[in-house]
Amino acid sequence: MTPTEYEFLKRFLKERSGLVLSDDKQYLVESRLVPVARKNGIDTLSALVMSLQRGGNAMLANAVVEAMTTNESFFFRDKTPFEHFTNIMMPAMLEKRASTRSMKIWCAAASTGQEPYSLGICLKEAAHKVAGWRIRIVGTDLSSEVLEKAKAGIYSQFEVQRGLPIQMLLKYFSQQGDLWQINPELRAMIEWRKLNLLENFSHLGEFDIVFCRNVLIYFDQQTKIDILQRIAKMMPEDGFLVLGAAETVVGLTDAFQPVPGQRGLYQPKQAAEAKAAPRLAMASSFSLK
Repeated sequence: MTPTEYEFLKRFLKERSGLVLSDDKQYLVESRLVPVARKNGIDTLSALVMSLQRGGNAMLANAVVEAMTTNESFFFRDKTPFEHFTNIMMPAMLEKRASTRSMKIWCAAASTGQEPYSLGICLKEAAHKVAGWRIRIVGTDLSSEVLEKAKAGIYSQFEVQRGLPIQMLLKYFSQQGDLWQINPELRAMIEWRKLNLLENFSHLGEFDIVFCRNVLIYFDQQTKIDILQRIAKMMPEDGFLVLGAAETVVGLTDAFQPVPGQRGLYQPKQAAEAKAAPRLAMASSFSLK
């Protein structure tokens, strides 16, 4: 791949997905796009770039974007966000939504589904508290391929061993040879949709809790600002936003403020200023051991 071809791919991927690639990532692009070229009967990456430049092949364009934006995930990744969900967010929603008995959760960039399913397991473990509630979990991703895997809920032994306690594996999965599948009742809790965060997502409706972890780090600053501001418009004043450990709203938007003492957890500015978080943090502890 020539420097000119790589520059084209950088622009192409930023326009289509928001992904910002540095000059030293050409090796990564090549390693991920060679299989795409082969699958589409294209001999070289130069020929692949020429096809993208000509346009008119939406399937190839989507395949290139999906190959470059597919990220790994695993159950209860980083653990802390799920402790926050069980100990802070869920108690707050149970109190504040007692009249409607409904809760809406959005997992943006849900990848192969481990994050939404982990939240579903948390809710199942608290079934006695949410009995009779209408709880909607929406998982979205840019990639059709990973969404299909998420819908099927089938994972390898390696995938279920990463972060998933053995008692939860036996409780919520059934073994199929060397693979494990999420039980139908848990799969039915999640609604999957293909979504590009660069595009309008207001049609999804309002959400009480938004998980948008480990995706903003791939965008430039203006794209981060735009996405965060649009998320804020979809949330009530007492909602919660969860970002990845390496992500922050600081310096990007004043629509959210950090929940004091809770890494990666944010609330709309009005709620944070009301200092509700310290009271919520007194909820009982949660363990995945």
